[in-house]
Amino acid sequence: ILNNNNLVGEIPAQLANCFSLNNLNLSYNNLSGHVPMAKNFSKFPMESFLGNPLLHVYCQDSSCGHSHGQRVNISKTAIACIILGFIILLCVLLLAIYKTNQPQPLVKGSDKPVQGPPKLVVLQMDMAIHTYEDIMRLTENLSEKYIIGYGASSTVYKCELKSGKAIAVKRLYSQYNHSLREFETELETIGSIRHRNLVSLHGFSLSPHGNLLFYDYMENGSLWDLLHGPSKKVKLNWDTRLRIAVGAAQGLAYLHHDCNPRIIHRDVKSSNILLDENFEAHLSDFGIAKCVPSAKSHASTYVLGTIGYIDPEYARTSRLNEKSDVYSFGIVLLELLTGKKAVDNESNLHQLILSKADDNTVMEAVDSEVSVTCTDMGLVRKAFQLALLCTKRHPSDRPTMHEVARVLLSLLPASAMTTPKTVDYSRLLASTTTAADMRGHDVTDIGDNSSSDEQWFVRFGEVISKHTM
Repeated sequence: ILNNNNLVGEIPAQLANCFSLNNLNLSYNNLSGHVPMAKNFSKFPMESFLGNPLLHVYCQDSSCGHSHGQRVNISKTAIACIILGFIILLCVLLLAIYKTNQPQPLVKGSDKPVQGPPKLVVLQMDMAIHTYEDIMRLTENLSEKYIIGYGASSTVYKCELKSGKAIAVKRLYSQYNHSLREFETELETIGSIRHRNLVSLHGFSLSPHGNLLFYDYMENGSLWDLLHGPSKKVKLNWDTRLRIAVGAAQGLAYLHHDCNPRIIHRDVKSSNILLDENFEAHLSDFGIAKCVPSAKSHASTYVLGTIGYIDPEYARTSRLNEKSDVYSFGIVLLELLTGKKAVDNESNLHQLILSKADDNTVMEAVDSEVSVTCTDMGLVRKAFQLALLCTKRHPSDRPTMHEVARVLLSLLPASAMTTPKTVDYSRLLASTTTAADMRGHDVTDIGDNSSSDEQWFVRFGEVISKHTM
């Protein structure tokens, strides 16, 4: 027994031949080298050589093998646990990333997003076979190369459906401020409206990308682009401008008088009048439209609209009714006649025309393209009168949109007036309309179409007397 004796050096090889050696304890010394591999050394336990850091032990006996095997098994178990834990952690991370990237539509009646696939509501059959994923694939996740326009509240993309038909995808910048149920109800109401001069809503989708609205695609863009855009590729002659005014007036009149509940647009402007391939006008952007119950004469709300088009009375009182839209339409009509913006730097188009009307020089403001293409400038003068009536300060002095549409239609050439109109206006605009029908539309007896514009202006004689042209 030689343990704890500070022995140094190697174990003498001669001890391997000492078969009479039955017990040996060399633990806790400073021995180095290797334990002899002689058979008689194999009978000594591992404990006989412990505590010698520099001593290499060759373990061969069964007990040593068992002990070593046990340590190996423990090491394999630990490694297996580490690998398993890593796999579990990786799965958790992947699941978290997947859920983060998944669309989170809002819960109906709530403003909080929840997990789940995007919600796509189809309002017209041409989108029935499409899913949200289809729209994302067709637009490459709303890639910038599909952008066709920007607005104050949205970006608009062009998307060609599987059928080959193009639609406009409007991506709103922010979520709806009120409850989702109210938003969905208003969109479904808008989607149910059908008129040749209104842009149809084909569907909508609620997703983390924002609220997406799917509209008709209009080949010739907006009226603002054609009048004020940098390129002005298309020159609008008088007849085309007049037809645009008629179409926009008919669309707005339908919202005011033929929808139940009636709809107030609240943002009528040239950029919200879109033109199809035939330059027919379609009123767009009902995202902020206000449905007003028929029993009420106005709706009190915060002021919405675009500078230059906002009714001063509406801005002053926040009391909204259809006459606020009439004012905005009057500004659009002035744009069509003059080719000028509603507001350009510090210049206000309405104030400019009022000042020229007082000086009896309003015809000097006519756009040159109108002057060279109109064969009867008296029609332009009447259109100016109508625009000034629409923009009267007091709403009660303004005509209704039914009346506006009637007068504008009377200014069209006879060939254009024979163009078939929608069913909604056949009763109003036909020359055979009865006096009872007219009174039902809040219009006095104005006779046949050939003289209706003159008699209509007589009704508002006192209103326009200040601005004689």
